Amino acid sequence: MATQAGAQERLRQGFETLQVRPEKEHVLHVQLHRPDKRNAMNGAFWREMVECFQAITQDSSCRAVVISGAGRVFTAGIDLVEMGSELLMVEGEDPARKAWNLRRKICAFQESFSVLEKCPKPVIVAVHGACVGAGVDLICACDIRYCSQDAWFQVKEVDIGLAADVGTLQRLPKIVGSQSLVNELAFTARKMMAPEAQSCGLVSRVFPDKDSLLQAAIAVAEAIAARSPVAVQGTKENLIYARDHSVPESLRYMAAWNMGMLQSQDVVTAAQAAMDRKGPEGVPFSNL
Repeated sequence: MATQAGAQERLRQGFETLQVRPEKEHVLHVQLHRPDKRNAMNGAFWREMVECFQAITQDSSCRAVVISGAGRVFTAGIDLVEMGSELLMVEGEDPARKAWNLRRKICAFQESFSVLEKCPKPVIVAVHGACVGAGVDLICACDIRYCSQDAWFQVKEVDIGLAADVGTLQRLPKIVGSQSLVNELAFTARKMMAPEAQSCGLVSRVFPDKDSLLQAAIAVAEAIAARSPVAVQGTKENLIYARDHSVPESLRYMAAWNMGMLQSQDVVTAAQAAMDRKGPEGVPFSNL
């Protein structure tokens, strides 16, 4: 109980760069909230993403999450004005020690988005306007990606002299399934507009505007939250495991997983509801 209460209290306290609010029952909406800076990612953002999603992980009342951006765009990517000195001015007496300290910083930045995958609750991201640089890293770590018709995506890092280092190069090839397209986007930093993003599989749905985009994302999150959290969270765990392992390995993991989870009361409850021709929305499942 202390962990649950502590998680909810942390979310209630609020964040400098994020706005978190309940949207529907069991659904949280996390908004990137630096609209005057085009939601550029400063030092506080990288820390707060980890704090926020660690708290969401511990909050058993949350079953699904929507991420969006405040203002005119989803995100302009990393805040170079604020973060430039942190990336370039690395402490260390010699190159080896500087490299070690820089590696530690990069790993911390990577965790800011890996925490989205580690969160057992499905994460739906709703992108409008620009999604640049680290924004692509962020959405690649989400489970479901939607965008509005005006959205565009850019793997921007080569234009500022570095290789994308917090997830795009690792996750994007497994999302779109075309190494040639990933190479082109990463080598040229060209913009990819919403129709192409949908056709290549980066996003699964495109909506006319931001309002309809958010309504759809929240509705899907609400539908997910109505299902058994044992089933939903187990599904996310096994989908991510299967992405990174062979079919035989994944089947063995699935068998080990479900030999425990099939004993859940949720199975009986859901089966009875199906026989009674009730939809999942009318079935009460305990939090997990």
